[in-house]
Amino acid sequence: LGGLEEANRKIYEVGKDIASLQEILRSPKLRGGLGEFFLEDLLAQILPSQHFATQYCFRSGEKVDAVIKLGSSLVPVDSKFPLENFKRIIDTTVEEDRARAKRQFAADVKKHIDAIATKYILPDEGTYDFALMYIPAENVYYEIIIKDDSTEEKSLSFYAMSKRVVPVSPNCFYAYLQAIVLGLKGMTIEQRAKEIIECLSRLQGDFTRLRDEFGVLGMHLGHAQSSYQSAEKRVEQLGQKFVLTNAGQTELFQTPVPDRKSV
Repeated sequence: LGGLEEANRKIYEVGKDIASLQEILRSPKLRGGLGEFFLEDLLAQILPSQHFATQYCFRSGEKVDAVIKLGSSLVPVDSKFPLENFKRIIDTTVEEDRARAKRQFAADVKKHIDAIATKYILPDEGTYDFALMYIPAENVYYEIIIKDDSTEEKSLSFYAMSKRVVPVSPNCFYAYLQAIVLGLKGMTIEQRAKEIIECLSRLQGDFTRLRDEFGVLGMHLGHAQSSYQSAEKRVEQLGQKFVLTNAGQTELFQTPVPDRKSV
Protein backbone atom coordinates (compact mmCIF):
# COMPACT_ATOMS: atom_id res chain seq x y z
CA LEU A 1 0.00 0.00 0.00
CA GLY A 2 2.87 2.34 0.78
CA GLY A 3 4.40 1.62 -2.65
CA LEU A 4 1.08 2.29 -4.41
CA GLU A 5 0.63 5.51 -2.54
CA GLU A 6 4.11 6.65 -3.58
CA ALA A 7 3.43 5.71 -7.23
CA ASN A 8 0.13 7.62 -7.18
CA ARG A 9 1.88 10.63 -5.76
CA LYS A 10 4.47 10.55 -8.59
CA ILE A 11 1.72 10.20 -11.20
CA TYR A 12 -0.04 13.19 -9.67
CA GLU A 13 3.16 15.23 -9.86
CA VAL A 14 3.64 14.25 -13.51
CA GLY A 15 0.05 15.27 -14.23
CA LYS A 16 0.66 18.67 -12.67
CA ASP A 17 3.79 19.09 -14.79
CA ILE A 18 1.85 18.22 -17.95
CA ALA A 19 -0.88 20.68 -17.01
CA SER A 20 1.77 23.35 -16.43
CA LEU A 21 3.30 22.60 -19.84
CA GLN A 22 -0.11 22.93 -21.47
CA GLU A 23 -0.62 26.29 -19.80
CA ILE A 24 2.79 27.42 -21.04
CA LEU A 25 2.02 26.32 -24.60
CA ARG A 26 -1.24 28.23 -24.64
CA SER A 27 0.76 31.25 -25.76
CA PRO A 28 0.58 31.36 -29.57
CA LYS A 29 4.02 32.98 -29.80
CA LEU A 30 5.69 30.28 -27.70
CA ARG A 31 3.83 27.55 -29.55
CA GLY A 32 4.90 29.09 -32.86
CA GLY A 33 8.51 29.23 -31.71
CA LEU A 34 8.36 25.55 -30.79
CA GLY A 35 6.91 24.74 -34.22
CA GLU A 36 9.72 26.68 -35.92
CA PHE A 37 12.27 24.77 -33.85
CA PHE A 38 10.82 21.39 -34.86
CA LEU A 39 10.66 22.51 -38.51
CA GLU A 40 14.29 23.63 -38.52
CA ASP A 41 15.37 20.40 -36.82
CA LEU A 42 13.54 18.30 -39.42
CA LEU A 43 15.09 20.25 -42.29
CA ALA A 44 18.57 19.92 -40.77
CA GLN A 45 18.18 16.15 -40.41
CA ILE A 46 17.34 15.59 -44.07
CA LEU A 47 18.66 18.44 -46.23
CA PRO A 48 22.24 19.70 -46.58
CA SER A 49 22.70 23.06 -44.87
CA GLN A 50 23.30 24.90 -48.16
CA HIS A 51 19.85 23.90 -49.44
CA PHE A 52 17.68 25.55 -46.80
CA ALA A 53 17.53 28.70 -44.67
CA THR A 54 15.36 29.79 -41.75
CA GLN A 55 13.75 33.17 -41.12
CA TYR A 56 14.25 34.23 -44.73
CA CYS A 57 13.44 37.90 -45.22
CA PHE A 58 11.79 39.32 -48.36
CA ARG A 59 12.09 42.86 -49.65
CA SER A 60 8.74 43.68 -48.09
CA GLY A 61 10.18 42.93 -44.65
CA GLU A 62 8.08 39.78 -44.23
CA LYS A 63 9.96 36.76 -42.87
CA VAL A 64 9.02 33.21 -43.75
CA ASP A 65 9.91 30.47 -41.27
CA ALA A 66 12.04 28.57 -43.79
CA VAL A 67 12.89 28.32 -47.48
CA ILE A 68 14.12 25.28 -49.37
CA LYS A 69 16.64 26.10 -52.09
CA LEU A 70 16.04 24.12 -55.27
CA GLY A 71 18.30 25.22 -58.08
CA SER A 72 17.98 28.97 -58.48
CA SER A 73 14.51 29.23 -56.84
CA LEU A 74 13.05 28.94 -53.34
CA VAL A 75 10.18 26.98 -51.81
CA PRO A 76 8.70 28.96 -48.87
CA VAL A 77 7.63 26.94 -45.81
CA ASP A 78 5.38 28.45 -43.13
CA SER A 79 5.10 26.66 -39.77
CA LYS A 80 2.71 28.98 -37.93
CA PHE A 81 -0.85 27.68 -37.66
CA PRO A 82 -4.06 28.73 -35.85
CA LEU A 83 -4.97 26.08 -33.27
CA GLU A 84 -7.26 27.87 -30.79
CA ASN A 85 -10.54 27.02 -32.52
CA PHE A 86 -9.32 23.52 -33.29
CA LYS A 87 -8.82 23.00 -29.56
CA ARG A 88 -12.43 24.15 -29.05
CA ILE A 89 -13.57 21.50 -31.54
CA ILE A 90 -11.88 18.82 -29.48
CA ASP A 91 -12.90 20.11 -26.07
CA THR A 92 -16.58 20.84 -26.69
CA THR A 93 -19.21 18.14 -26.28
CA VAL A 94 -22.17 20.12 -27.59
CA GLU A 95 -22.77 19.52 -31.27
CA GLU A 96 -23.90 23.08 -31.94
CA ASP A 97 -20.78 24.50 -30.29
CA ARG A 98 -18.65 22.01 -32.22
CA ALA A 99 -20.19 23.09 -35.54
CA ARG A 100 -19.60 26.75 -34.68
CA ALA A 101 -15.98 26.01 -33.70
CA LYS A 102 -15.49 24.15 -36.98
CA ARG A 103 -16.73 27.13 -38.97
CA GLN A 104 -14.44 29.46 -37.05
CA PHE A 105 -11.53 27.06 -37.51
CA ALA A 106 -12.18 26.87 -41.27
CA ALA A 107 -12.25 30.68 -41.43
CA ASP A 108 -8.95 30.85 -39.52
CA VAL A 109 -7.32 28.34 -41.89
CA LYS A 110 -8.52 30.19 -45.00
CA LYS A 111 -7.24 33.45 -43.60
CA HIS A 112 -3.89 31.84 -42.91
CA ILE A 113 -3.78 30.39 -46.44
CA ASP A 114 -4.44 33.84 -47.89
CA ALA A 115 -1.62 35.30 -45.80
CA ILE A 116 0.86 32.66 -47.01
CA ALA A 117 -0.15 33.14 -50.66
CA THR A 118 0.13 36.92 -50.41
CA LYS A 119 3.31 37.24 -48.32
CA TYR A 120 5.51 34.37 -49.46
CA ILE A 121 4.64 33.34 -53.04
CA LEU A 122 6.78 35.95 -54.79
CA PRO A 123 8.25 34.67 -58.09
CA ASP A 124 9.78 38.11 -58.75
CA GLU A 125 11.95 37.53 -55.65
CA GLY A 126 13.02 34.04 -56.68
CA THR A 127 10.32 31.81 -55.18
CA TYR A 128 8.40 29.10 -56.97
CA ASP A 129 4.71 29.73 -57.62
CA PHE A 130 3.67 27.63 -54.62
CA ALA A 131 4.39 27.42 -50.88
CA LEU A 132 4.18 24.75 -48.18
CA MET A 133 1.90 25.19 -45.17
CA TYR A 134 3.39 23.07 -42.39
CA ILE A 135 0.64 21.76 -40.10
CA PRO A 136 2.31 20.78 -36.81
CA ALA A 137 0.06 17.86 -35.81
CA GLU A 138 -1.27 14.82 -37.67
CA ASN A 139 -4.74 15.10 -36.13
CA VAL A 140 -5.08 18.69 -37.35
CA TYR A 141 -3.94 17.64 -40.84
CA TYR A 142 -6.48 14.83 -40.77
CA GLU A 143 -9.24 17.26 -39.82
CA ILE A 144 -8.34 19.63 -42.66
CA ILE A 145 -7.28 17.38 -45.52
CA ILE A 146 -8.26 13.75 -45.05
CA LYS A 147 -11.57 13.93 -43.23
CA ASP A 148 -14.28 14.55 -45.80
CA ASP A 149 -17.60 14.11 -44.06
CA SER A 150 -18.58 17.73 -44.66
CA THR A 151 -18.38 20.21 -47.48
CA GLU A 152 -16.48 22.79 -45.46
CA GLU A 153 -13.64 20.46 -44.59
CA LYS A 154 -13.24 19.38 -48.18
CA SER A 155 -13.30 22.99 -49.32
CA LEU A 156 -10.29 23.80 -47.13
CA SER A 157 -8.12 21.46 -49.18
CA PHE A 158 -9.49 22.75 -52.48
CA TYR A 159 -9.17 26.34 -51.31
CA ALA A 160 -5.52 25.81 -50.34
CA MET A 161 -4.63 24.25 -53.68
CA SER A 162 -6.45 27.03 -55.56
CA LYS A 163 -4.15 29.48 -53.78
CA ARG A 164 -1.11 27.29 -54.62
CA VAL A 165 -0.54 26.57 -50.92
CA VAL A 166 0.25 22.90 -50.22
CA PRO A 167 -0.68 21.68 -46.70
CA VAL A 168 1.81 19.18 -45.24
CA SER A 169 1.82 17.29 -41.95
CA PRO A 170 5.04 16.14 -40.21
CA ASN A 171 4.91 12.70 -41.90
CA CYS A 172 3.86 14.13 -45.23
CA PHE A 173 6.52 16.83 -45.04
CA TYR A 174 9.15 14.14 -44.37
CA ALA A 175 8.08 12.39 -47.59
CA TYR A 176 8.27 15.72 -49.48
CA LEU A 177 11.79 16.30 -48.18
CA GLN A 178 12.90 12.82 -49.22
CA ALA A 179 11.60 13.50 -52.73
CA ILE A 180 13.44 16.83 -52.71
CA VAL A 181 16.66 15.07 -51.67
CA LEU A 182 16.33 12.73 -54.65
CA GLY A 183 15.72 15.74 -56.87
CA LEU A 184 18.83 17.44 -55.51
CA LYS A 185 20.88 14.32 -56.21
CA GLY A 186 19.53 14.31 -59.75
CA MET A 187 20.44 17.98 -60.17
CA THR A 188 23.95 17.24 -58.84
CA ILE A 189 24.35 14.37 -61.31
CA GLU A 190 23.11 16.61 -64.12
CA GLN A 191 25.61 19.32 -63.15
CA ARG A 192 28.44 16.78 -63.02
CA ALA A 193 27.36 15.43 -66.41
CA LYS A 194 27.53 18.96 -67.85
CA GLU A 195 31.02 19.39 -66.42
CA ILE A 196 32.10 16.04 -67.90
CA ILE A 197 30.68 17.02 -71.31
CA GLU A 198 32.55 20.35 -71.13
CA CYS A 199 35.77 18.52 -70.23
CA LEU A 200 35.25 16.12 -73.14
CA SER A 201 34.70 19.09 -75.47
CA ARG A 202 37.95 20.65 -74.29
CA LEU A 203 39.73 17.30 -74.72
CA GLN A 204 38.31 17.00 -78.22
CA GLY A 205 39.72 20.44 -79.07
CA ASP A 206 43.09 19.50 -77.60
CA PHE A 207 43.07 16.24 -79.56
CA THR A 208 42.24 18.08 -82.80
CA ARG A 209 45.13 20.50 -82.26
CA LEU A 210 47.47 17.62 -81.43
CA ARG A 211 46.36 15.72 -84.53
CA ASP A 212 47.00 18.79 -86.71
CA GLU A 213 50.42 19.34 -85.17
CA PHE A 214 51.21 15.65 -85.57
CA GLY A 215 50.19 15.87 -89.23
CA VAL A 216 52.49 18.86 -89.74
CA LEU A 217 55.29 16.95 -88.01
CA GLY A 218 54.65 13.96 -90.26
CA MET A 219 54.74 16.21 -93.32
CA HIS A 220 58.06 17.67 -92.19
CA LEU A 221 59.38 14.20 -91.50
CA GLY A 222 58.23 13.16 -94.97
CA HIS A 223 60.07 16.11 -96.51
CA ALA A 224 63.10 15.29 -94.40
CA GLN A 225 63.00 11.66 -95.53
CA SER A 226 62.66 12.70 -99.17
CA SER A 227 65.55 15.12 -98.78
CA TYR A 228 67.57 12.41 -97.06
CA GLN A 229 66.92 9.96 -99.87
CA SER A 230 67.84 12.59 -102.51
CA ALA A 231 70.99 13.46 -100.62
CA GLU A 232 71.80 9.77 -100.24
CA LYS A 233 71.50 9.27 -104.02
CA ARG A 234 73.73 12.27 -104.66
CA VAL A 235 76.26 10.95 -102.16
CA GLU A 236 76.25 7.57 -103.94
CA GLN A 237 76.66 9.24 -107.30
CA LEU A 238 79.48 11.38 -105.97
CA GLY A 239 81.06 8.31 -104.45
CA GLN A 240 80.88 6.49 -107.79
CA LYS A 241 82.54 9.47 -109.48
CA PHE A 242 85.32 9.33 -106.89
CA VAL A 243 85.73 5.62 -107.58
CA LEU A 244 85.86 6.17 -111.32
CA THR A 245 88.30 9.04 -110.95
CA ASN A 246 90.57 6.99 -108.71
CA ALA A 247 90.43 4.10 -111.14
CA GLY A 248 91.43 6.39 -114.04
CA GLN A 249 94.32 7.85 -112.12
CA THR A 250 95.54 4.38 -111.20
CA GLU A 251 95.55 3.24 -114.83
CA LEU A 252 97.46 6.38 -115.80
CA PHE A 253 100.17 5.77 -113.30
CA GLN A 254 100.35 2.05 -114.12
CA THR A 255 100.97 2.57 -117.97
CA PRO A 256 104.51 1.24 -118.80
CA VAL A 257 107.13 3.80 -119.90
CA PRO A 258 108.80 2.92 -123.34
CA ASP A 259 112.52 1.88 -123.23
CA ARG A 260 114.87 4.44 -124.68
CA LYS A 261 116.86 1.81 -126.45
CA SER A 262 113.79 0.46 -128.12
CA VAL A 263 112.83 3.94 -129.06
